[in-house]
Amino acid sequence: MSIFSRSLIAALIIAGCTASLPAQAFDPPIDDKRLSIHTLIREDVFAGWRSNNTKRLERAEANIEQLLLQRPDARAELLAWKGGVMLYRAALANEKGQADEYASKLKQSRELFAEAQEINPRSGGVFSLIGGSNAMFADRLAQEDRAAAWEQSYRGYQWLWEAQGPQIDRMPLHLGGELLSGLAQSSQRTGRTEEMDKHLDKIIQLYQDSGYANEAKKWQLTPEVAASRNITCKSCHSKGRLKTTLARLDAGE
Repeated sequence: MSIFSRSLIAALIIAGCTASLPAQAFDPPIDDKRLSIHTLIREDVFAGWRSNNTKRLERAEANIEQLLLQRPDARAELLAWKGGVMLYRAALANEKGQADEYASKLKQSRELFAEAQEINPRSGGVFSLIGGSNAMFADRLAQEDRAAAWEQSYRGYQWLWEAQGPQIDRMPLHLGGELLSGLAQSSQRTGRTEEMDKHLDKIIQLYQDSGYANEAKKWQLTPEVAASRNITCKSCHSKGRLKTTLARLDAGE
């Protein structure tokens, strides 16, 4: 699979909104090799991230460990998912004032992201998870750790931009919007104002009347609001992707 294809799939997985995920009544069929590791675990992970659903997040963590044994070829991407979960747990610990737990979880997250990159330094899935996870949780970390998290997010999105940028005009709203908004926000948070302005302009040009464009216009009209606002997550993944994908495969499509 080409770099673009892998990173396109990865952007679909992580760099966006999955609010209001439905309750999943069945365990993901971890042994079904027709399904990607992302399809198998993403809904449980996001149920944890977005709804603080502890049981589903724990199920995702257990399934990641099982998939690490079953699918060694996907180790890099699985470690990146694990790093994202650990970053979320670090954010929760910080908000609860659990300093030791926070430091431990943040260290583990960074080590997992680093190992994932070392294993596969050209994986769009890894960079998408690194960019998106940090974009989601960087502002919830301790103040002294936010700059490093946003820099890591920027580097993840920048790698994806180098792979996907030439095709941006042909990407659907969710993929292109999340990539450009991630670039804009991570650029803003890391002081790259000229880059932010370039990506805001591109969002408005490509996605007029979308949630991304509406927020981009606010950032341009009132620059001071950008530091405390989020431009990502302005379109949502379809609900129940695991069920839908499994039904399609069972039907032989």
